[in-house]
Amino acid sequence: MSAQTIDERTVTGLVADATAAPSMHNAQPWLFGYAPSTRTFTMYADPARALPHEDPDGRGLHIGCGAALLNLRVALAHLGFRSETALLPDPAAPDLLATVRVGSATTATPRADLYPAIHERHTSRFPFSEREIPAGLRDLLGEAARFEGAELDFLAPTHLHTVLDLIRDAEGYNLMDPDRDAERARWTRNSRTDVTTDGVPDYAFGPRKLGGTAPARDFAGLDAVRGRPTVDFEERPQLALLSTASDGPADWLRTGQALERLLLVATLHGLTSSFATQALEWSDLRWLLRDPVSGSGHVQMVLRLGYGPHGPKTQRRPVREVLRFAD
Repeated sequence: MSAQTIDERTVTGLVADATAAPSMHNAQPWLFGYAPSTRTFTMYADPARALPHEDPDGRGLHIGCGAALLNLRVALAHLGFRSETALLPDPAAPDLLATVRVGSATTATPRADLYPAIHERHTSRFPFSEREIPAGLRDLLGEAARFEGAELDFLAPTHLHTVLDLIRDAEGYNLMDPDRDAERARWTRNSRTDVTTDGVPDYAFGPRKLGGTAPARDFAGLDAVRGRPTVDFEERPQLALLSTASDGPADWLRTGQALERLLLVATLHGLTSSFATQALEWSDLRWLLRDPVSGSGHVQMVLRLGYGPHGPKTQRRPVREVLRFAD
């Protein structure tokens, strides 16, 4: 396939691959464009899908868009195309988050081996086993993060207890904040009555937590979900922090790309994952997440990784709603 043969159907498929990425509350805060004359994709933030209470500075929005950007790069590599990415290419247009120019076809396609995991990766809000992730696989995940400009650190026991305490504090704050609770409710879906092309549907909530120390964000809030079980989660959760040296929009986009790359690697190696971002959503708790020894870097994501049931697939908006072709 040559670069000249990227037709509308192919572009649509590439954007469908991109939008399989995770995003905060599955809000899917991205918009894509494609200009055939220059073979260039553009990715914009969709401000209508921002979360002003839980993500006031747009950090989570940028991370989700960065994850979609990584998927687009992987999908292009899968088709045999080189690509060139620019982050925040126009300071006068902050909603223009990235451009991806499609180059010529090549037989050497870095990232292509990650492609099978794009549609297999799903967030799992179920209990994981106590099986430890091997050191070699932890190293692979760290390499994936560093490739995109971020650092991944699995938590030592003392630091883990601190982080779990901060997450519990944040969960309590959330329950006492009516604006945040309303925002959560806005992005949850009743699968029996709602159209579920975005947000978190009730079938993806996972069980309600009874015991265990693993963080399990409860998208049901204080509402009851018919037929939902209550179970124990793992006692020794394997949490990791994803951090960057700086803390601006470009760093958040790099975080998203690093996040998705390591999640694709994790998926290919049989790991499941979920996010524990509650403390990150409170500025006075976020800085306390840092490693107490190094004290360096800016924590961007808290991940829970391990071996357990794969999460169910959640729906995505139709590509026609997020993609526009330039004249």
